[in-house]
Amino acid sequence: MILVLGGDVERERVAADLAARDGLPVLVSGGSNPEYAHWLFGRQGLDHGRVQLDYRATDTLTNFTSIVDELKRAKVRHVLLVTSSDHMQRAMLVGQLVAGSRGIGLTPVEVACGDRCTPEGWRKVWGDGARAALWVITGRDLKGWAATRFGSLLEAAQGR
Repeated sequence: MILVLGGDVERERVAADLAARDGLPVLVSGGSNPEYAHWLFGRQGLDHGRVQLDYRATDTLTNFTSIVDELKRAKVRHVLLVTSSDHMQRAMLVGQLVAGSRGIGLTPVEVACGDRCTPEGWRKVWGDGARAALWVITGRDLKGWAATRFGSLLEAAQGR
């Protein structure tokens, strides 16, 4: 299947083209509003049954954690991961940890972002990777827990 990480409607357009070409179902996690998404995918001839819109995710980690067990129950073993090129490194790291823990493989499909690209720093990439690893081990996103206990220390360290 095709998994689209929301954040840019161009990602959904690329996924719609792929789905129309390859006959694959699409899951959009945290994407555009439902009206636009249904119009876009419908324009490619994809009926509502082949396109699932999921709005539970709030970030890259929850793009995966909110759906991975449902994918496993549906016996999905591989997804084409559609996201922007400047987001792919972090998305693949998080996805390989979370989806990989359920036996689901990923193939990246980068969407060019051109002059809109914003390179992600190693702290963001590896920070989300650590969150994903901890989620695999504990079943919980420990970001909120860490923020309440160590937030003031982190803020003080960043202020130096």
